[in-house]
Amino acid sequence: MNIILLSGGSGERLWPLSNNIRSKQFLKILSNNKSLKHESMFQRMFRMIREVEPDARITVAASINQVELINKQVSDKSFDISIEPCRRDTFPAIALACAYLHDIKNINLDESVIICPVDPYVELEYFLMLKELDDYIKNNKAKIALMGVEPTYPSAKYGYIIPENKDKVSKVLKFKEKPDAETAQKYIDQGALWNGGVFAFKLNYILDKAKILLGFNNYENLFKNYSELPKISFDYAVLEREDINNISVMRFAGSWKDLGTWNTLTEAMSEYNSGRTTSLYCGNTHIINELDLPLIALGVKNLAIVATRDGILVTDKSISDKLKEALELKK
Repeated sequence: MNIILLSGGSGERLWPLSNNIRSKQFLKILSNNKSLKHESMFQRMFRMIREVEPDARITVAASINQVELINKQVSDKSFDISIEPCRRDTFPAIALACAYLHDIKNINLDESVIICPVDPYVELEYFLMLKELDDYIKNNKAKIALMGVEPTYPSAKYGYIIPENKDKVSKVLKFKEKPDAETAQKYIDQGALWNGGVFAFKLNYILDKAKILLGFNNYENLFKNYSELPKISFDYAVLEREDINNISVMRFAGSWKDLGTWNTLTEAMSEYNSGRTTSLYCGNTHIINELDLPLIALGVKNLAIVATRDGILVTDKSISDKLKEALELKK
């Protein structure tokens, strides 16, 4: 099984802990119950893939400034890194990684590939479904297959997949962009699924798409001209333009969290306080203090308080998804 892990961007919604140098997926704030140590999203994803599929061929698609961190975080060096010279959204990143597999690692064009983001918080059943997707594509059931996550609430943060029916595997009727909460509920009433950013296809499928849309001949050419490529998402470049009859979605009903905001990230944290902190009479308040100064919280509820050299954040968790807007105002 070939798995391409998309390492993603800087995670602005987890400022000030996450930034261009120290991206959210490398923050060691999740508990590893097996080792009793803390691990990052990246380390957790890597570890669990190896537990389910020890022989999986893992390639990490990452920006050039993430390479050193990646090598420091994973002692198992049986993986590859497809280095992006600069950031160009998910479609160019996937195209470059697929060209790397074929031209540099000599992977056959007929082999299946799974694209998976590195930062969801998931359990064993997620990785078992990756194997199911892999088998589905190998058996030529569709040109491209997606994992669709069963929604737990009408979220405005995710794109939606409208399936043909509620079977385990279904054809896709349409894709919907991130809606408001009211519209999201209407989608859910129709049986819609969250788009979790997991795709499966054969290597030749995406390379053919990339040659048409990006106009490259090989990995060397693509890498050399990467900065000139358009910033375009995989969803827009491929999914929304593909014949709907060629796309299937596999329904995932297991645990899935996108740890992209302080609200969701703190749900996965095992301790409320980190660093020189004192909290009394607080409720559901997480504090991270990286400064060599005491930080005291008294009687506050439902807050995330974060102090680093890059800045200090105090936010009600329920509106922490608005942090990106505040950062734009800060500029």
